[in-house]
Amino acid sequence: MGRAAAVRAATKGKTDAKKAKVNAYYGKKIIMAVKQGGSPDPVANRQLGELIKAAKANSVPMDNINRAIKRATEKDAGDFAESTFEAYGQGGASFIINVLSDNANRSTADVKSAVNKLKGKMAESGSVLFMYDLKGKVEVPAVIDEEELMMAAIDAGVDDMELIDGDEEGTSIIYTDPKETAAMFEAVKAMGLEEGSKMSLSHVSKAPVECTEEEFEQ
Repeated sequence: MGRAAAVRAATKGKTDAKKAKVNAYYGKKIIMAVKQGGSPDPVANRQLGELIKAAKANSVPMDNINRAIKRATEKDAGDFAESTFEAYGQGGASFIINVLSDNANRSTADVKSAVNKLKGKMAESGSVLFMYDLKGKVEVPAVIDEEELMMAAIDAGVDDMELIDGDEEGTSIIYTDPKETAAMFEAVKAMGLEEGSKMSLSHVSKAPVECTEEEFEQ
């Protein structure tokens, strides 16, 4: 195998692993939503309906979504719950760690072990979270005209939005009110930019900390 082929294979492996994690995450969230909402009907169960939209926006196959809904109605389906942990890392960087698990004790132990292994420090509840704002986030693999986006957002009923450059060249990130995330994604779809776009909720730091390259790698 040549170097180029090896690089492609490694890249594909990372992409496939990332997709598997996303699919598993939304599968657990859907199971939780069905159980909490008491209905597998996305019309009657609004939380489930919003999750299905988010799953589709993140390219989760419909077969996976339907299997998760079916699984939620089975008696032996796990009871998934979300937990939030706060920690500090190298260079004073802070972290908010969200975990979705059917075993709270195991997830707590795993998070603490991972943080300690990376020479971080667990923080008291609330000591990190107050430094972040929870926002809706739409990632678009294209450069967007802000005025055009604003018009599409208004048409979709979005009142609050912020457009910034994405982490990679030629991409964009749109932040909005968490309740308007789905509507913001609809605005992106109306602009013909649905393919490759993703939506999620994200904690955004109010005061970002600059780290050295060495601290970032650690």
